[in-house]
Amino acid sequence: MKCYLLTGTPGAGKTAILRRLEYEGYPVVEEAATDVIALRQAQGEPEPWTDPSFVDAVVALQRRRQEWAVGPPGEVRFFDRSPVCTYALAVYLGHPVTPALARELDRVRAEEVYERRVFFVESPGFVTPTEARRISYEESLRFERIHREAYARFGYECVPIAPGPLAGRAAAVVRHLGAVTP
Repeated sequence: MKCYLLTGTPGAGKTAILRRLEYEGYPVVEEAATDVIALRQAQGEPEPWTDPSFVDAVVALQRRRQEWAVGPPGEVRFFDRSPVCTYALAVYLGHPVTPALARELDRVRAEEVYERRVFFVESPGFVTPTEARRISYEESLRFERIHREAYARFGYECVPIAPGPLAGRAAAVVRHLGAVTP
C-alpha cells in the first residue's frame, strides 16, 4: 500500500482536497488532531491543545488509524496529516516532544510507512476560524513554516499544492501520482 500525506497550514483546504479524492475513489484517512479536539471539547475542555497530554492523544489516534488503514500492495491511500505534523504542532505549541511521539516518529521512518513525497497544501491567503481552528492568519503562516521545516528535518520532500479551485488542487495531487489510479 502506498500512503501519501496531505499537510499544510491550518485552513488551507486539506480536508476539502481529501474529500474530493475520496469522491474520486481513493481511500482516505482522517486527521486525528481535529477529532481529539472535538472529543475533549465535548467533554468540557475548551482548549485541549494547551494540555501537553494532547500530543500523545493525537499520536495514539494517528497510529490506530494508520494501522487500521490496510490495503493491497500498490493501493494508494491518502492521509490527512501524520506524526511529523504532530511534531510540528508540539513545536508550535511549545510542548515537549514526548517519548511516545519520538517512538512514533522513529517507527514511521524505520517502517517507511509514508511515501517520501508529501503534498503540502499551501495557504489560500486567509484562515476561517472554527471551534478546533482558533488561529490567526499570521500565526497560521508561522505554523506553516514550522511544518515545512519539520518535514525537511525528517527527510520528506514537500510537493506544493497551490491555492485555487478545489478540483484543480485535487487534480494536481493526482497528477503527481503518475499512472496510479484508485
